[in-house]
Amino acid sequence: MTRPAGEQPSAYLRRLPIGERLALGEVANSDLFPLEGEILVKPLEPPILPEPPRRGEAGGDACPACADQRSDFAVWRDTRWGLGIATEPSGLPMVAVLQPIAHHDLEDMPAELAGELGPMIQRVARAIARLEAVGRVHVNRWGDGSEHFHLWFLARPKGMWQMRGAMLAVWDDLLPRVPDEEWREARGRVAAAMAEEGGTALVE
Repeated sequence: MTRPAGEQPSAYLRRLPIGERLALGEVANSDLFPLEGEILVKPLEPPILPEPPRRGEAGGDACPACADQRSDFAVWRDTRWGLGIATEPSGLPMVAVLQPIAHHDLEDMPAELAGELGPMIQRVARAIARLEAVGRVHVNRWGDGSEHFHLWFLARPKGMWQMRGAMLAVWDDLLPRVPDEEWREARGRVAAAMAEEGGTALVE
C-alpha cells in the first residue's frame, strides 16, 4: 500500500479536541458497559500521519500468518482457509481467528475467495456454537495490526446476557481464564466440527 509523504490531517481530524479528555457520555449508563465508578477517558493523542505500516505491508514486519501457517495457533485448514485458536486460554469460552491461506486484505481479496467468506463465517460460527458454554458467536474484523485479512470470532457465555453486544471483547480481558484442559478440549471440538465439512483438523 502506498503511503503519501507529508499527509495532512483530514477535516475530521482537525475538528477533534486533541490533547483533551472527552466526556464519558451515555456509554457509562448502558447496561452493556462493564465498568462502574469514576472513570476517565484518556486524552486524545495527536494523529500519526502517514499511519505506520501494518505487519505484512511494505516497511512493516513480516506477515506472521504467511511465515508460519502450521504454528501451534492453527487448529484447522483446507487449501484456501485456516482457523486459529490461541494455545493459551482466554476469558471467554472460545476466541478464534479465520483467515485465508493466501495473503490478501479485505479490499483486494479475489472475488472467488470473497464469495467463500460468507459460508466460511457460517461454518465457523456453527462449529463454535456447538460448545456447551456458548450462547452466541460474535464476528469482528479489526485490521490495524496485520494486513493479512482475519476475522475474530468471540463466543458469549450462555446465560451471560450482561455481556451481549460490542463490549464482549472487553469482557474477554476481564473474566478469569478458562482452565487449560477445558480450553484444549474446546480447541479440539471446534477443529473436529470444522473438519466434518472438509479440510483437516490439526489438533485432537
